[in-house]
Amino acid sequence: MTALPSCLLIANRGEIAVRIARTCRALGIRAVAVHSAADAGAAHVRACDQAVALAGAEPSAGYLDGAQLIAAARAAGAQAIHPGYGFLAENAAFAQACAAAGLTFVGPSPAAIRAMGDKIAAKALAAEAGVPVVPGIAEGGGGLEALAEAARTLAFPLLVKASAGGGGRGMRIVERPEALPEALALARREAEAAFGDGRLLVERYVASPRHVEVQVFGDRQGNALHLFERDCSVQRRHQKLIEEAPAPGLSEATRRGLHEAALQLVRRIGYDNAGTVEFVLDAGSREFFFLEMNTRLQVEHPVTEAILASVPGGLDLVEWQIRVAAGQPLPLAQAAIRPAGWAIEARINAEDAADGFRPQTGRIAGLALPEGPGIRVDAGLAEGQAVTPFYDSLLAKVIAWGPDRATALARLERALGETALLGVTTNAAFLRRVLRDEAFAAGVMTTHLLAERWPEGWRPAPEPLEPAAAALVLRGRPAPADSPWSSLAGWRLGAAAGLAARSPVVLLDPAGERRAFWLALGAGRATLQPLDESAPPLAVTFAVEGERLTVGHEGRTTAWRFRVEGETLHLDGGAGWRPWRAPTGLAAWTKPRAQAADGEGSVRAAGPGLVASVEVAAGDPVEPGTPLVVVESMKLFQTVRAGLTGRVAAVACRAGQAVAAGDLLVEIEAGE
Repeated sequence: MTALPSCLLIANRGEIAVRIARTCRALGIRAVAVHSAADAGAAHVRACDQAVALAGAEPSAGYLDGAQLIAAARAAGAQAIHPGYGFLAENAAFAQACAAAGLTFVGPSPAAIRAMGDKIAAKALAAEAGVPVVPGIAEGGGGLEALAEAARTLAFPLLVKASAGGGGRGMRIVERPEALPEALALARREAEAAFGDGRLLVERYVASPRHVEVQVFGDRQGNALHLFERDCSVQRRHQKLIEEAPAPGLSEATRRGLHEAALQLVRRIGYDNAGTVEFVLDAGSREFFFLEMNTRLQVEHPVTEAILASVPGGLDLVEWQIRVAAGQPLPLAQAAIRPAGWAIEARINAEDAADGFRPQTGRIAGLALPEGPGIRVDAGLAEGQAVTPFYDSLLAKVIAWGPDRATALARLERALGETALLGVTTNAAFLRRVLRDEAFAAGVMTTHLLAERWPEGWRPAPEPLEPAAAALVLRGRPAPADSPWSSLAGWRLGAAAGLAARSPVVLLDPAGERRAFWLALGAGRATLQPLDESAPPLAVTFAVEGERLTVGHEGRTTAWRFRVEGETLHLDGGAGWRPWRAPTGLAAWTKPRAQAADGEGSVRAAGPGLVASVEVAAGDPVEPGTPLVVVESMKLFQTVRAGLTGRVAAVACRAGQAVAAGDLLVEIEAGE
């Protein structure tokens, strides 16, 4: 077929589903969403013309059920399925099943997916095509023990990778031989959960690596071109946080070498849609080696679109995907495509950067997304939407374009500061800090940047007094129609002219600590005095406009977005969401009943998730570092380890069990 489909089913969720729906709307194509029960009210459902509910024992199961997705497409009258990224986007069997059902799979051929989907076979094909590859060993038929034995012949450190996938899942850096067996076991478990294929390979780890990738496109007429390169070196847990195009600090010879190597592979396999060839580039020698090819649209594709916005007709990679999948040739030749300017993307994730990037959940109580020259936001968010542990932690992408890198950086930093997501902890404040880092600003970085700059982990600056002042102003501010302070005529006790008589107010800060103040609130002014009067009063000015609050104190002015929900005061002053509570009545003055303190042997879940496996049993001896439980949250596996020497007194969880933050996992009895 060469005509575009009139109806297309989007076999995905979140921001990429919203992104695909936007292009469908522009092309006059009816977009069909699919959703789990947990996603029934999600933004991507509202972005489409029609929605089909998916069945599944787990919230992610329906998105991985190819037969159910094909049935949904047929029932909706769709002629094509776009897989987005993740889930079944790189599943050759699903692409083949779509073709067998008479549906167009918006992506490359099943043969191309199969060729590049197996990382072991892909590496061999890349070498045949003349593309440099990193020395390594693939898993044979001898299992993990044989792979570990063979891998010890390579020079450490090593990189363990999943043969069937990417995105940082199933990937581990191994510094010492004795750590290899556990790393292989965890990598296999993660790979099986993410891709349904636990095969692994082990490679020499490049010591000063940069992650550079080339966007490529092919069609069924045999045409192939590149859309230049991106740098994705800013990562945590081998997953990208900040991407940019072009890659900074490369010579033209290195750029040309990367582009040509990528095209050699594309031509070798007859690739016929959007794809990305990823390389590891040694920051010292500038040598580059093939990592993998992703046979799908990438999360970071907007930075490529941004630097190519000036090409004739603009450049929409999703539109190109749909046209090429329909049998049309590539819209442009290589000579017509010239980049302009610089673009940088930051991924806003539901994670706490101050707590080891631990995944976070919650409900979006308030949302403000940035606008301005050169700013683009791709998001799948809506107020009231739940952020659950069942899916990837990505919430939104903020992209900034500028005529040069410095301008793009400045625009992105400002845009992140204007982003407010109330109700869920995100990494937005940390992203702003990275953008201000001297090494990153200079374009001098490797994938080790975050570990090198914050070896002990990142900690935000201590909270100033302004959040407390802002919370108190909001707590003490009556509804406008009932406000006795709109006219301050008459007399008052215990307050200066223009201020109401002070009243006691109690707040619980984000850490749950009680703070009690006398509050005197007037027209644009407030005085806060600690209840025990051990500290001097805090005098502030303030202005409220809608859900924006400006607080002035000692020459410093801070701006806050806020939302009041019952006793909860949601605040964000650019450093992230801060929930304050304002209990009323007796609860405000009653000290919470002390809970029995855990012994040091009580091991609890740090956040919500699913117990993937229990590694110990009652009576087992343990020592610091012994693996106890593996917990999965947002597609990532974390090993919970013992912190003391002793024996397991009790195991309080089982594999497959959902746990919440604070749930007891294992009880350890201390001993020698």
